[in-house]
Amino acid sequence: MASRSYSASVLCQRAGVLKMMCRRMSTAAQPQSQVDFLKGEPHKKHPGVTNLKTLRLPEELQTAARSIIHSAQVLRLTERTHKLTNLLWSRKRAVEDVTLRKKAVSLEKELWEKAMEKRGDIDEEALEDRIRRKVFSELRRTTYHWTPMKYDEESGVVYMAARLAGGYAAVRRALNEIKKRDLSFAPQSLLDFGSGLGTVVWASHSCWAGSLKEMVCVDSSGPMNILAERLLKGDDERAQPLIKHVYFRQFLPVSPKVQFDLVVAAFTLSELPNVKEREEAVFTLWRKTSSYLVLVENGTKDGHQILMEARDTLLKKQEKTVHDSRPASVFAPCPHELMCPKLAGKLTVPCNFQQLYQPLPLPGHNDRQIEKFSYLILSRCGAAEAETEGVDWARLIAPVLRRTRHVHCQMCCTDGQLQHTVVTARKHSRDMYRCARSSDWGDRLPVTQNFQEDVQSDSE
Repeated sequence: MASRSYSASVLCQRAGVLKMMCRRMSTAAQPQSQVDFLKGEPHKKHPGVTNLKTLRLPEELQTAARSIIHSAQVLRLTERTHKLTNLLWSRKRAVEDVTLRKKAVSLEKELWEKAMEKRGDIDEEALEDRIRRKVFSELRRTTYHWTPMKYDEESGVVYMAARLAGGYAAVRRALNEIKKRDLSFAPQSLLDFGSGLGTVVWASHSCWAGSLKEMVCVDSSGPMNILAERLLKGDDERAQPLIKHVYFRQFLPVSPKVQFDLVVAAFTLSELPNVKEREEAVFTLWRKTSSYLVLVENGTKDGHQILMEARDTLLKKQEKTVHDSRPASVFAPCPHELMCPKLAGKLTVPCNFQQLYQPLPLPGHNDRQIEKFSYLILSRCGAAEAETEGVDWARLIAPVLRRTRHVHCQMCCTDGQLQHTVVTARKHSRDMYRCARSSDWGDRLPVTQNFQEDVQSDSE
């Protein structure tokens, strides 16, 4: 019996030695990365990782929000919260007048053609009137009826219960892209356009509390500004603000020469009624931007398209009077400045990302929720980070699928193309494989020359 166990032990040891030898031989045979894109960081924290773990509202903000919601005693709060959440997510852009007129002309032409086929003794004046009424009826039935969102104090509290935590999570995740990649950026001034409940102030404060000296919140809604101030004071009128140097306005500063280090518009452009007003707003915000402009919208097709409109406005158009000649460059999430491949193709899925967060502890809220959002960051100073020579950074645009010894990555690349790549240690180097395995949707993945050649050969 003893001899059998001894033999088994010897065999196990030999198997272990052989396994180690095979691993070493395999590692030696694999192409290792020739470029130090890790910059001394472990693979789990490589420079492309910008995702955050489950976010929670700052304790003071959560306490103040709960106090305000409790004191408001809103009837059917849970039901109204769910209804408002669904309404805000399903909102689309208003149909442009030009599009509506084209649709009306096309429909009228179609109805006239059908009427002419059946033509007999018809009173043309009566037919014209009937067709006109049918066109109006069809347009009313099939056209999205956009109306501006208006909030009083009670509906503002419902909005707080529905969107405070999710809005904070989306903005905080977008700002983390700057914080992680531009370590030298220490903003002293912030402009929040369409500030609502002031979530941008709280998210910015959590990133740059030590440097921010002036924060201007602009929102046309008086009740929203009042609620935002109550949150800042912990729902105590006599208390000092928890975050100092925050100023509320109903209109943007007039002078074009006044700039802010950081300008943010979160879930705001979608509340403007047409392309012309959105374009004017984007130009105005860009004039106010000294370093970074951050735009955040719902992760829907309309939200994504609104951001791509803004991107095209600043990259392809120019105002008549230019006060700051430094051009716009895309900082995130796009790794290029070409046409968005998701708009160029027939893909129905928008370019969006997600962030886990803890909702307010209210009835009907789950333990953890997912905020799905789209964002765009434009910079006046170009990519401030020191990029490693020989490395491009692709953006992961879908969940990373981790399988045995390989990883499936859907990426938007620097050439403006979408690529599905299966990353392995043998093919792309051990460093690349471990980075891919440690990355997730929304992170950036380093792409070396060897990696690009492998992707091209796979596609061929």
